[in-house]
Amino acid sequence: MRKNTKITAAALVTGALAVGLTACGSSSDPKPAGAKADDSKALVVAASPTPHADILKFVKDNLAAKAGLKLEVKEFTDYVLPNTATEQGQVDANFFQHKPYLDDFNKKNGTHIVPVVNVELEPLGVYSHKVKSLKDLTSGQTVAVPNDTTNEGRALQLLAANGVITLKDGAGSGAKLSDIKDSKGLKFKELEAATLPRALNDVDAAVINGNYAIEANLKPAKDALALEKAEGNPYANFLAVKQGNENDPRIQKLAKLLNSDEVKKFITDKYAGSVVPAFGAVK
Repeated sequence: MRKNTKITAAALVTGALAVGLTACGSSSDPKPAGAKADDSKALVVAASPTPHADILKFVKDNLAAKAGLKLEVKEFTDYVLPNTATEQGQVDANFFQHKPYLDDFNKKNGTHIVPVVNVELEPLGVYSHKVKSLKDLTSGQTVAVPNDTTNEGRALQLLAANGVITLKDGAGSGAKLSDIKDSKGLKFKELEAATLPRALNDVDAAVINGNYAIEANLKPAKDALALEKAEGNPYANFLAVKQGNENDPRIQKLAKLLNSDEVKKFITDKYAGSVVPAFGAVK
C-alpha cells in the first residue's frame, strides 16, 4: 500500500461505491458480520493492484483449488472503497493496508474492519548517491524525508534505529522533526514521498518508500543503506475482514495460504526485497 494515499472526498464515496461495485460485479446483498458462510461460494477479496492483487492471483492460480477455496480478486485503486465495501458486505475481505491506516480509517468512518493475518511489507529504505554507508553522513549534510505524517514518522524511526539521529523519549510512529533530540548536525528536508527518488542528486541521503524505489529502478535489497525490518513492523499489510467474520472457513483457508512457504517464495523471488514477507523468512 502506498502510504501517501489521497482519500476520496467523502461526498463522492457513496456514489462511487455503487458504481464501483456494480462494475466489479460484486454481490448485491450485503452479508451481516458473523453470518454463516457458504463454503461453496467464491471468497471475494478487494485488493490494490500491486503487490496485493498479484499475490492473491498467485494464490488463486496455484494454491486455492487444492485447498478447496474459490477465490475472486477485485482490484481497487481507491483506498476508501475496499474498506467501505467490506463493511457493507459487498466483498468478503480486503488486502491493501497497514494497521496505522486501518485504525485511523475505522476511527474516522465508524467502520469495524479488523486484521486477520499479516502478509507483506513494503519497506522504507535510506538511499544515497553520495555516501556508501550511513556512518559516512557527517554534520552539515542533508537528509530528505517524506513530508506526510505516517511516512515521516516511519522515516525518523528508521534513522533512529540505525543511529543516524536520536529521538526524544516517547516519540512514536507519528514522530516529527521537532521530536529529534540529537540530529548529529544533519539538516533535514521534507519532500513529497513520490519526489524523493528524484531528489537523490540534490541531497546527501533520502528515505524512500519501497514502491517509489521500485519505480525509480532502485533495488531495495541491494541499494538501500538501511531498510525497515519486517518482523514486528506495524506497517505490514494484511488480510482484513469486517469484525465477526474472522472465523469464516474460507477466510481461514486464505489466511493459511497467504502465510504459506509458497507465498513467501513468490514474494521474495518476484520483488527481490522491495516487498518482503511479513510472516517469517523463506526456508
